[in-house]
Amino acid sequence: MYYHIYSRLARSASAIVISVYLRLAPEHRLPAAMDDGFSALVWLRSLGRGHGSYEPWLDNYGDFNRVFLVGDSSGGNLVHQVAARAGHVDLSPVRLAGGIPIHPGFVRSVRSKSEMEQPESPFLTLDMVDSFLKLALPEGCTKDHHFTRPGGHAAPPLDGLNLPPFLLCVAESDLMRDTQMEYYEAMKEASKDLELLINPGVGHSFYLNKIAVDMDPHTAAQTTALIEGIVEFIKKH
Repeated sequence: MYYHIYSRLARSASAIVISVYLRLAPEHRLPAAMDDGFSALVWLRSLGRGHGSYEPWLDNYGDFNRVFLVGDSSGGNLVHQVAARAGHVDLSPVRLAGGIPIHPGFVRSVRSKSEMEQPESPFLTLDMVDSFLKLALPEGCTKDHHFTRPGGHAAPPLDGLNLPPFLLCVAESDLMRDTQMEYYEAMKEASKDLELLINPGVGHSFYLNKIAVDMDPHTAAQTTALIEGIVEFIKKH
């Protein structure tokens, strides 16, 4: 489901895409996936320092000084959490040049207006959100946990985080649009380097529906706009 979009991103950005193995809930609740994402950066650091196994594509073509974190939906949450952790560690020669959370799964205990009003889709329903988080969050935690609400009262203050530039990608008809925008406002209030890309008239992870991308002109156009926006951000940093 993801291959067609990330292979297109790799071609468009002239980038190497590394797919990270993540342990999954409920057998491995959060922060297991966040630990795995950070472990990938540590692995890159070992390669950059010549301590790891030989990886021809990375050793011959990779630029360890321009590494970007990209994730969609719950992967968008990982972008924030992994970047926040990386900001307190010496990863040289690896440098995080940017983070790109796409339609991140930011929520809160009280339903947002967009959750109540936006249409559900095959890719996201309220029941899916509730069920997934019940399985993934640490036992006894609510949606106000900083894993799912990084700009909320239970999260570490954003102004104390050492984050790279971010590009926040939002779909206008996403159920979680309002909480994503709350994150945007909190990041701007904390004086973080954050750009916003909004795709109108589409919902959560719309680009994963390859049939719609191939057959529907609007979905195709918005997928192109999303890719172009990400590529522009990567080239800028």
